Amino acid sequence: MPLRHDIRRGALLMLAATALFSIMNVPVKLASADLHFLQIMFFRSLLAVPVVLLLVLRAGKGATLRTRRLPQHALRAMTGTSAMACSFFALSVLPLAEQTALTYTTPLFVTLLAIPFLGEKVGIHRFAAVGLGFCGILVIALGKGAFGGTVTGMAAIGMAVAVAHGVFSASTTLLVRSLSSTESSSTIVLWQSLLMTGFTGIAMPFVWVAPSGAGWLLLLAIGAIGGVAQVLLTEAYASAQVSALGAFSYSGILWSVVLGMLVFGDVPTAWTLVGAALIVAAGLYIMQREMRRSRQR
Repeated sequence: MPLRHDIRRGALLMLAATALFSIMNVPVKLASADLHFLQIMFFRSLLAVPVVLLLVLRAGKGATLRTRRLPQHALRAMTGTSAMACSFFALSVLPLAEQTALTYTTPLFVTLLAIPFLGEKVGIHRFAAVGLGFCGILVIALGKGAFGGTVTGMAAIGMAVAVAHGVFSASTTLLVRSLSSTESSSTIVLWQSLLMTGFTGIAMPFVWVAPSGAGWLLLLAIGAIGGVAQVLLTEAYASAQVSALGAFSYSGILWSVVLGMLVFGDVPTAWTLVGAALIVAAGLYIMQREMRRSRQR
């Protein structure tokens, strides 16, 4: 299956997927008050399966489970499950804007992981951008610790886990790009939903809590919104180069700030905004360098 390179289509899909993922974080955070984050993950994956199937059937694509790359699908599902676990846990203990800013370290780790996995040579400019991004993480941590104080307790754990999300998300990004060379977006998303449901289902006997009526509504919303967003995101990565789309994903920062203030009354601190700006600037610079290298090749 040849790769498409339609930057306009990819950008629109990325903007839509980012908006939906940001909106999905609201019911995730609300549900985490009563349910274990692993239970939320299970229903996020399980309830996304019929949504994905419906979209696939409407698109008229058949035999979407047929693949010769099952090990790669399994690995992609494992990294995706790990990234989701980090994201959902961080959401349960951090304000929405803070969690979102810290999870936007993915481009930094994509740059670093491309060295051992893709054999890329990273120059001083991209290394400097990675350093700038990690400075942004430190700025957010300093703000959390009240002007140089140490961050302790669940806040410290949540920040560390949010940054770990970047590692797993970067791995997932590289795997999706690789799979997209031979697999349709519907195949990738459907295998992901099925495998992630199985992975998280293993934990259900240990963390199960019967949801309330409102809890079921939140879980249904998470699954439906997440399923549609995942299809859009995977199709975006199949439409254009990852380095060209990353800039549009940063619209999630704005969504998280607005939703955090409207729904939870969380006003981001100046430290959080400055740190987020540094992380975004680093990511955008890395992507600009990637696009320049791509044109030169």
